[in-house]
Amino acid sequence: MSKVKYYYDSDTLSYRKIEQKKGRKFGIAALGVVGTFLAGFVLLLIYLNIPQLETPKEKKYRRELENMVFQYDLMNKRLSRNEEILKEVAERDDNIYRLYFGANPIPADVRNAGFGGVNRYKNLEGYDNSNMIIESSERIDKLTKQIVVQSKSLDEIAELAEQKEELLATIPAIQPIQNSDLKRMASGYGWRSDPFTKARKFHYGMDFSAATGTPVYASGNGVVKRADANSTGYGRHIRIDHGFNYMSLYAHLSKYNVKKGQKVKRGDIIGYVGNTGRSVAPHLHYEIFKDGKKINPRNFYYGSLTPEEFAEMLKASNLVNETLD
Repeated sequence: MSKVKYYYDSDTLSYRKIEQKKGRKFGIAALGVVGTFLAGFVLLLIYLNIPQLETPKEKKYRRELENMVFQYDLMNKRLSRNEEILKEVAERDDNIYRLYFGANPIPADVRNAGFGGVNRYKNLEGYDNSNMIIESSERIDKLTKQIVVQSKSLDEIAELAEQKEELLATIPAIQPIQNSDLKRMASGYGWRSDPFTKARKFHYGMDFSAATGTPVYASGNGVVKRADANSTGYGRHIRIDHGFNYMSLYAHLSKYNVKKGQKVKRGDIIGYVGNTGRSVAPHLHYEIFKDGKKINPRNFYYGSLTPEEFAEMLKASNLVNETLD
């Protein structure tokens, strides 16, 4: 209810009601409207020209944005660190582990290959921070793929390590006749004079001169593939399959101590020196095959000779002399 105002009229000695003019009311209302508009306009100008004025919601969004940028920087640092660690592991893998186990290094294009074909990140486009998000996603995907490649490589290395242990036990690594039983190193691998024709002929093994009946030892673990006299020139001989494409041959034996199919270990007596086959004196003719090819046996005596004995054996095996078979 609006209040009614009065004034005291001294002429009539009574109170009279104050009557307000309509134009004055309208003026006061208009002035209020204009004042309100001006006040709002001034406040808007102040708001637009003073950046530090933020609403609580804007402060919340700003803090979330700052935290997102901070977390993104942390993630990038972690990614960079993980990339460096993986790079170090890959270098060790290629230059140490795979080299030691005789495996070929993994090609760089396999380790660093990206993802071809369709755009994998199309769903990340169209946002304010799309470039940042796509770049990080690409780095994570690439790192993940490199980890998979490295994991498979380490699995292969682990398998090679197990095979290496088996290889070290099976590879021909000792002299098939003990030095104490050896009369002399009669002939080595290479061009030599044939005792029957006197012509130069390539000698594919090593001849150990020893008395008939001298024990002959398996130079590595394996399975006896042959123990017979059915190969021209070798007389009674034994062939041992060592696995890993290695095979050793022991020829001109007087008798056998093993039979075909028998498993033997390095150092087992497999037979005895003789003079059977194409031979001019009791001796052991010893050969090593790798991948089906005859190779120089002198490189496989690290398991039984001292450095001095090995040097002496090398000197004797290099002499150009006449073979015994």
